[in-house]
Amino acid sequence: MPRIRAATIEEHHEVVWTGLAEALRQLLLERDYDSITLGHIAARAGLARNTLYNYAKDKRTLVLELARRASSPLAEQVSAIAARSADPAADRMREIVETILAASTDLRFMFLPNASPMVAELQQGPENPFTVLVAEVENVVRDGITRGEFRDVGDVGLVVELLSGAMRAGVDRIGRDPASLPATVRAAQEVVLAAITA
Repeated sequence: MPRIRAATIEEHHEVVWTGLAEALRQLLLERDYDSITLGHIAARAGLARNTLYNYAKDKRTLVLELARRASSPLAEQVSAIAARSADPAADRMREIVETILAASTDLRFMFLPNASPMVAELQQGPENPFTVLVAEVENVVRDGITRGEFRDVGDVGLVVELLSGAMRAGVDRIGRDPASLPATVRAAQEVVLAAITA
């Protein structure tokens, strides 16, 4: 019987998930994602490999769940900001940019250089936990176009995808230098709004 690491089963599961995320982050600092096995993750997290199978049947399932758990609070925040339809679209967009960049420190395991294959794997399916972020940003852009705040950019999905590249660069910058967060947020807000403002 595995040892319980907390006062309740629910707390124990949270401790284990936190340990799994940290184990994956540490391993990504040392090696490429493709070379990491469930055995490596279990050992680093201090779990028996058989115990890890109680949490995920394979590495992709584990990574999807870790990403979902890490991104869920961010998705809720971004959705709440996007839903404030009485606020100007530009204000909501500024706040979304800041929220995403500030949250990148909690999602840092996803933005390590060795994590690129993992991120590509996440992007392959509709279960990608970041799909809701993209959809909410697209909604704010469309709302801004309808109100005349933003220019008609044509293919909103493509523009948001291109702008996500600027956001990724911001996340990378913050990962290298956490103290750059305020300056990076300001620069990213300027770039995003310059691309869509009427």
